[in-house]
Amino acid sequence: MTMNNSVYFAKFGLNSSPQKDEEVGEVCIANISPAERQKRLRYGIKQFVITLAILGVLMAFGLNHFWRLPLLLMFWASATGYFQAKDKT
Repeated sequence: MTMNNSVYFAKFGLNSSPQKDEEVGEVCIANISPAERQKRLRYGIKQFVITLAILGVLMAFGLNHFWRLPLLLMFWASATGYFQAKDKT
């Protein structure tokens, strides 16, 4: 009594490229709603305008350059809000 245990494996060669009719690429599915994107975009723009106003005041009064350093965090927050809205994340 013989058993036929045949196992078939996929090709692991260098020529295992996708078929010509298959599409290759990334698919981006938004994980936030359009309302939330608008909210993040508005936050980013408001934060940017506020930070620019504070920077203008600091420059007008001629304060030390080190007082401008904390504005980096505010610019960072505005950029994060803006890019989250644009990248739909």
